[in-house]
Amino acid sequence: MEEQNPASQSHRSTEQLQDTAKLEHQYGCEHYRRRCKIRAPCCNQIFSCRHCHNEATSTLSNPKDRHEIVRHDIKQVICSVCNTEQEVAQVCNKCGVKMGEYFCDICKFYDDDTRKQQFHCDSCGICRSIGHCFIFSNDLKCAGSCYAIDMCDNHSCVENSMKNYCPVCYEYLFDSVKQAMVMKCGHTMHMDCFKEMSKQQQYRCPICSKTVMDTSEYWKMLDEEVVIKHPGYIRVVERRLLHSNG
Repeated sequence: MEEQNPASQSHRSTEQLQDTAKLEHQYGCEHYRRRCKIRAPCCNQIFSCRHCHNEATSTLSNPKDRHEIVRHDIKQVICSVCNTEQEVAQVCNKCGVKMGEYFCDICKFYDDDTRKQQFHCDSCGICRSIGHCFIFSNDLKCAGSCYAIDMCDNHSCVENSMKNYCPVCYEYLFDSVKQAMVMKCGHTMHMDCFKEMSKQQQYRCPICSKTVMDTSEYWKMLDEEVVIKHPGYIRVVERRLLHSNG
């Protein structure tokens, strides 16, 4: 009977453990799929990710206790498979499981969903997603921000526009996991918040009150509805126009 190499057996065991963890999707949180948790250096508590930390601490009863984690300061992680606490690394130093298919040693970031095509943006200083088609802006006013590729030479510049809070939901835009957009006026907000605002027929920027989209078709539709329901409306408008023109 052929003897099996112990090292080979150990390697296969690690692969099986990792495959099982992936298939069962039992690790991670609503924000990221991963096989580790982080120990927050600011409060020494354990969370699934930095967003989980920020959501929990933002609702603390004492306003003085509310805070956000600095991702670059994270030093310790806990493997979700074997529960071993260790220094930040992609592979667990005890069970050998890969704690995230994508790993950034700078941001201390783990994520299994590599379809996002994550990469670390040296200009921004954080990890970005090619899936969101971001490109760094070299414009002096926009410096330090990533915009959609099709907006590279087609957006109004507002200084540090991305380093602000969404005017609808008040989440910080620069490192938000939600897709952001730049309005015609140059101010920014979440795409989902913009769509929701449009559904409520709000077509002005909440910050500067400038129109954020072409509303000519909307007003034309309203005028047509008024004419159909009130035929005399068009005659009143015509008389007023004639009077105003002398």
